[in-house]
Amino acid sequence: MTQLDDAPAAALTWAQAGRGAALATVIDTWGSAPRPRGAQLAISDEAELVGSVSGGCVEGAVVAEALDAMTDGRHRILEYGVSDDDAFAVGLACGGTIRILLEPVGPALSVDILSDLVALRARSEAVGQAVDLTTGATHLVTGADIRPRLQTGRSGFMDDNPDVFVTLHAPPLRLAVVGGVHIAQALVPMARLTGYAPTVIDPREAFATPARFPDTVLSHDWPDAAMRTFAPDARSAVVLLTHDPKLDDPALIEALASDAFYIGALGSRRTHAKRQERLQAAGIPADQIARIDAPVGLDIGAASPAEIAVAILGAMTRALRRG
Repeated sequence: MTQLDDAPAAALTWAQAGRGAALATVIDTWGSAPRPRGAQLAISDEAELVGSVSGGCVEGAVVAEALDAMTDGRHRILEYGVSDDDAFAVGLACGGTIRILLEPVGPALSVDILSDLVALRARSEAVGQAVDLTTGATHLVTGADIRPRLQTGRSGFMDDNPDVFVTLHAPPLRLAVVGGVHIAQALVPMARLTGYAPTVIDPREAFATPARFPDTVLSHDWPDAAMRTFAPDARSAVVLLTHDPKLDDPALIEALASDAFYIGALGSRRTHAKRQERLQAAGIPADQIARIDAPVGLDIGAASPAEIAVAILGAMTRALRRG
């Protein structure tokens, strides 16, 4: 329980041990805040913290309020005005206003609901934690009801009820990298840091090894079969790095038939022109071929494997956040 997104699990662990716990959630903030709407912080009765709701500007004040909330059992809305000087002290350019929902586990946020939330998250199922800010009533939103918010990937207030805030707990973003090459060795850990669960696909077992890619899912199946197993969805990115049509093209054809939000392929413009010809000959529609980002990544003049990985991750982020 050391990662920023483990706050619900931490609060549940403390509560199940018979200790006091509270969950703080960012519901509104200034535009340049380091933590977005939906960011959460778990606080124990001994002022232990898991997660974050700011860059350090307001955590101390939230802890004090949380200890009081554990005593009276009431949810509350906290609002803090952060001065420019205070913001600068913790690495922000400017101050502003931040609003935080604080729920003590028990009367406000039941252990049963929190347990269900943690279980759904553990199964990588999308779930929304909906809270009526007036009454404090909490319920979980799943299935088709959470799908519209899952498409935006953002927590926020319900359109038809501005008193209800929904914290989105989405499955991890996924990344399939075809080719266990040097660029992949740089890209995989960078992607993991930004919230992706990476899979490396390469039938050449000498390339996709645990030594080269620690703690990473590896597939030595042929790329088209591996891509079908990976099953890219709308929260998946696919990056092809082998520079070998025998390996890239089969995976690319499968990826283009999916809802992957980003598909990038390594190679020069000349290489990509030949790739387009092969895909057209294979019967892939032009609008599908146009989805491929090639040469892969943002045009930042990247040269080294690490720089190319930065460019790729930048292009993935742009596609995810801006479409």
